[in-house]
Amino acid sequence: MAENNMYKEGERNFRKLFGDARVDPVLNNVNQFDDEFHRFLLEYCFGELWGREGLPWKQRSLNNLCLLIGLNRPNEYETHLRGAVRNGCTMEEIKETLLQVTVYAGIPAGAEAFKIANKVFEEEGVNVNGDA
Repeated sequence: MAENNMYKEGERNFRKLFGDARVDPVLNNVNQFDDEFHRFLLEYCFGELWGREGLPWKQRSLNNLCLLIGLNRPNEYETHLRGAVRNGCTMEEIKETLLQVTVYAGIPAGAEAFKIANKVFEEEGVNVNGDA
């Protein structure tokens, strides 16, 4: 896979958002079949889009959570929820986002989103009870 400047910026952003432990297995398993998909993902999604200055990363993360819940993509939602926590989205911001999505995408989508969020928060050490 040929690397250019946008690819390199995309990889930096991908790593910043998800961390080396999650990115390395993805990039180390690129093969001839899916290499163009990964190039597209890094150059355009994480290079061009996430590299833009028009929205802060927290807002981009919250937008992604809305879309992924509404599209019923629980695996990608979980991944982006971890990214949202890594780039500073608070539990309160995520909760309010999930409540709004529940109204527009439906109770089943919201229930699944909260279930996954509780799992991710526990794994990431986020205190969901508000006590110190």
